[in-house]
Amino acid sequence: MIDAAALTATRYQVVERVATIWLHRPHRHNAWTGRMHAEYRALLAAAHADPDVRAVVITGTPPAFCVGGDRQALQGHAERGTYDAGVELSNTGVTGLPAHLDADFVMQLGLRVPVIAAVNGACAGVGLAAAMFCDLRFVAADAKITTAAPKLGLPAEYGLSWILPRLCGVGRAADLLYSGRVVTGAETAEWGLWNGVAADGDGALAMAQEYARRLAHEVGPTALATTKAQLMRDMLEPDGAAAVHRANELLARAVGTDEYREGIAAFAERRPPSFT
Repeated sequence: MIDAAALTATRYQVVERVATIWLHRPHRHNAWTGRMHAEYRALLAAAHADPDVRAVVITGTPPAFCVGGDRQALQGHAERGTYDAGVELSNTGVTGLPAHLDADFVMQLGLRVPVIAAVNGACAGVGLAAAMFCDLRFVAADAKITTAAPKLGLPAEYGLSWILPRLCGVGRAADLLYSGRVVTGAETAEWGLWNGVAADGDGALAMAQEYARRLAHEVGPTALATTKAQLMRDMLEPDGAAAVHRANELLARAVGTDEYREGIAAFAERRPPSFT
């Protein structure tokens, strides 16, 4: 159970089987800290373990999504000459993850439920990593996006060099990672980074939450979790035939479930399914 009163850098709410996590340091434009990281990871683990949660939305308390690492922490790194993430990065807080997804922030791809980003404002550095490792992403047209790292004298952070080429191709990933230039949601609308571009931050959150509600109520939860695991495994699978064989095995199991029977009954009766 999450004690909402104990959260200082995030907020958490579950409504209609959709959990929403807000990065919540609005006075600092939701700049990332070790405390935020620990709370964020704990909230993802809680959503993953809660059978009533079927989708997660990540956003920021306006006016920003997350502007990256807190400036004071970054100055401390420079003074010490060492990097301190503020947390133990090897412990994601989620048990049972496959080894290749058991690290921040790639662990989001290994969760039982889909994680959907609502990038409602400025998004940089570690905040960009959190968004890019979501399953789906919605963005405000005027949201300013940057990797930030090269302008700070840093390499690509948190696996961005792994995820960005998979989303937008090597050329565009190189552009963002090498230059650290600022782009907008509108400018990158056709890059493959976003599942939808809204007029503003409120619109991006509304898009993400509406999509999450559809996943929570219109598709089988076991089918969704199984398909997510398939996608994350097959994305790295060099053997197409092996992916087909696994899919056939999963299909054979699925047709014997109550979830499948309810889906077929709802289809035949032309009514919405009621998945438990």
